[in-house]
Amino acid sequence: MGHSAGLRKGTRYAFSRDYKKTGYIPLSTYLKQYKVGDIVDVVCNGAVQKGMPFKVYHGKTGVVYNVTKSAVGVILYKQVRNRYIEKRINVRIEHVRHSRSRDEFISRVKSNAEKKRQAKEKGEHMHLKRQPAAQREQRVVDAKSNKPETITPIPYDTHI
Repeated sequence: MGHSAGLRKGTRYAFSRDYKKTGYIPLSTYLKQYKVGDIVDVVCNGAVQKGMPFKVYHGKTGVVYNVTKSAVGVILYKQVRNRYIEKRINVRIEHVRHSRSRDEFISRVKSNAEKKRQAKEKGEHMHLKRQPAAQREQRVVDAKSNKPETITPIPYDTHI
């Protein structure tokens, strides 16, 4: 028996649709607007074979550099041996979605700006650096009032 080594080999699960996500593609996919500079995730949709990226780009995040009627150009970085090469791929919009990787950063920037504004009104200085989580406070467990108990499984009983 021969072994196929085609363009889409090894994509049985990567390109398959999710559970209860099969069938028609929702219109919201086509109504999303992409602009140059947007950060997008390349996630292949197995229902549309046209404009599908090669499997190595599945799950990668990149920046939109070109927008056409039904596709977008995305700049990605691909690891080739010991370096990362910038690759430009053209992908149909069914295989692209807005990335949520910067959501937390953008919300933090907005909240920090608000905190700075409030501190300026009060006339005080603010430290906005994120601090690592502090150690938990110490506590003493009293063994006199808290007797340790051994936990053993209930023996198997064969009553019918």
